[in-house]
Amino acid sequence: MFSSLRSRLWLSYAFLIVTALGVVAVILFFSLLRSPLLYRQTIERLNAVQQVVIRDSSPLIDSAKRTALTFDVRIALYSQGKQLLWDTGSATDSTINFPVKRLLLGKLPLTRDAKGSSWLYSLQQLPDKTYLLVATPRPRFSVLGLFTGDLLPIFLQSGSIALVLSLIVAFIFARWLADPLQKMIVAARGMPSAEAKPVEVQGPHEVQELMRAFNAMVSRTQASQKSQRDFVANVSHELKTPLTSIQGFSQAILDGTAETEDERRQAAQVIYDESARMHRLVLDLLDLAKLDSGTADITMTSVNMAALLNSIVEKFAPQSHTAGVEIKSVVEPGLPNALADGDRLSQVFTNLVDNALKFTPQGGLIQLRAALVKGELLVSVQDNGAGMSPEVQAHIFERFYQADASRSGGEKHGAGLGLAIAHEIVQAHGGRISVRSRPGEGTVFEVSLPLTKN
Repeated sequence: MFSSLRSRLWLSYAFLIVTALGVVAVILFFSLLRSPLLYRQTIERLNAVQQVVIRDSSPLIDSAKRTALTFDVRIALYSQGKQLLWDTGSATDSTINFPVKRLLLGKLPLTRDAKGSSWLYSLQQLPDKTYLLVATPRPRFSVLGLFTGDLLPIFLQSGSIALVLSLIVAFIFARWLADPLQKMIVAARGMPSAEAKPVEVQGPHEVQELMRAFNAMVSRTQASQKSQRDFVANVSHELKTPLTSIQGFSQAILDGTAETEDERRQAAQVIYDESARMHRLVLDLLDLAKLDSGTADITMTSVNMAALLNSIVEKFAPQSHTAGVEIKSVVEPGLPNALADGDRLSQVFTNLVDNALKFTPQGGLIQLRAALVKGELLVSVQDNGAGMSPEVQAHIFERFYQADASRSGGEKHGAGLGLAIAHEIVQAHGGRISVRSRPGEGTVFEVSLPLTKN
């Protein structure tokens, strides 16, 4: 019955409310126990009798005796020094002591006589500095009668109203807190689903923050699922073409379709090339998987960026000469070393230069620049090729994304993993990689890296 969060919250609030009302009832009970209604009524009667005596025009002692007999009280007069002058009691009655304030009794006017009996009293100082005391024996009362007569009716009426109103407020508050959580539970049960929608943000501030985090998680999960589906589809597509070629040319060799030695050699070459292409794709996928999981072998050392960029230029010298494209390196003098994995950075810049070489026309220029900018090492690879549109730049670092058609007249190069791997490598170094480009104005890739600590 009370298994849901809402019902448990409501039950908790109800328990707290009942407990609070119980504490109030106990406090009221002990307050009334110290000064019950019967005591208060008696004290008011004594005050009234005292005023009757004071206002009577007859001599004070005569008025006191007459009034004491009429109202069944004792009246005494004390001197300024608090000594008893006279008393309306009989000779056998014990003398009432002059009242002494007791801290433990609070405001309850009690005094005792010579035999130790308690008296309620009303005391007032007269104009002649004497004290007039009107007293009556402390009335006896039943605790049960006090509870049923003084406390119970008031508590039942006010407590019932307060309890009902509090439970209604507690129910509303429990719903306000629990309903958003219930919506998240329902949405979570529908995961993983591409149709899952974000839940409406409501409730207390903390619950709203939780719901925003839940919505963000749903978005990331859906994006991850879409990425996985796209990844599987892209890998299947990339493997399908070489596998088809390998299967076809293998069949040509087996069934004798490739009759001549040249035809068999051509078939074997195609099989070798497509196998190498699949091998590169598998290596790239393994590289990405290791980078994603943080298990990639990255050894951080002090890297001389000038030497690294010069080695890249030398590596591409034959290709640049064939393509008729100039590649040069410009390094700021006195550039400090970077804290990085030299082999991995070489992989990044090799990929960037290779792409730039593919999309730079004959007679073009590719520049590798390195400089210290705002405490970081900024390395850029700039070409003066066809450039890229903003739409292409938005997806350029995505896996299997290929913008070749927009930059090379439709010719296809690779599987579209090079820039994705470069992006992951730079992030593993704690750096950033970005692209700036305009159609017809070339492209600039910028890599920011932290420096070594002195």
